[in-house]
Amino acid sequence: MESSVDAPLQWVESITMLRLPDRADKRLQDLMDRNNEGTLTEQELADLSALAELSERLALVRAEALHLLGRKPA
Repeated sequence: MESSVDAPLQWVESITMLRLPDRADKRLQDLMDRNNEGTLTEQELADLSALAELSERLALVRAEALHLLGRKPA
């Protein structure tokens, strides 16, 4: 069942700009690099998993907003 919700264009536009904060993005990049080297602790592996999941969810929300606007990701 599909439903629709009216939303201000500006709100949908703002969703297309969602990203991890710089500090979190840098931490994710560092953890991914170190994971490739096999040097992460259990806590760092948990952090990597959580940040990667959050990043993926943000990407999906951005993609849906772009779809609603009739645009393609850049």
